[in-house]
Amino acid sequence: MRSRTINGTGLIVAGLVATLTALIFPLWSYEDRSGTGLDRLNSEAVSTDFGPLSALDRDFITRVRLAGLWELPAGQQAEERGTTKAVRTAGEHLVAGHTFLDARVREVATRLSLELPSQPSGQQRAWLAELSGARGEAYQQKFANILRRAHGTVFALVAEVRANTRNALVRALADDANSTVLDHIKVLEGTGLVDFDGLARDAATSGPAGPVTRSPAPPGPTDAPGSATPVSPSPTFPLPPAVSRPKPEREQ
Repeated sequence: MRSRTINGTGLIVAGLVATLTALIFPLWSYEDRSGTGLDRLNSEAVSTDFGPLSALDRDFITRVRLAGLWELPAGQQAEERGTTKAVRTAGEHLVAGHTFLDARVREVATRLSLELPSQPSGQQRAWLAELSGARGEAYQQKFANILRRAHGTVFALVAEVRANTRNALVRALADDANSTVLDHIKVLEGTGLVDFDGLARDAATSGPAGPVTRSPAPPGPTDAPGSATPVSPSPTFPLPPAVSRPKPEREQ
């Protein structure tokens, strides 16, 4: 009888030990394993004088540059082809806004030793081709909706970066991008041509957008990126020179 009691007690103790081990091990293995969100954040970030620069930060900088490479020529085109004042005004805002942002993003990239793209992405070139092939009211409809959809996607990225970046230069660039993109969204909607139902359907059926391309970690000092130049199919709309802007003092 006593042997049975000892054996029963041993089984109970063994069960408790096994249960405790099962509870503790997942916590230990989760914190220690690679591939968690915190682990990826730390492994993909690089140190700079302005704070850690994450992969998302670099992706954001790249996207700002890419936006200017095609939206600025698109704005110039709208200034000439628009048949209503609202469309021409939207074009003027795109030109002014992306001229400013292109100067800002090149300044930030230089200070962070990042390389920037010099050509729009394949999708952006396709949008430019679609706009270049349209005329009249069809052109205005395409201009308002293609540009509004693109700005909506960028606006979401700007908010994410502004909320989470640990880099002072990226934070300031996000502030500038937020103001500029919101202004462009408003003037595009002010044309009265934006299909809001279509935007909602697109948002409901498309998943989260992945990175277009990510700038590599800073390789070290690099030459200042040159001004963007337009690409086919918009050779008749050259990119205006970047605005001059006092260089901000280096953050401590």
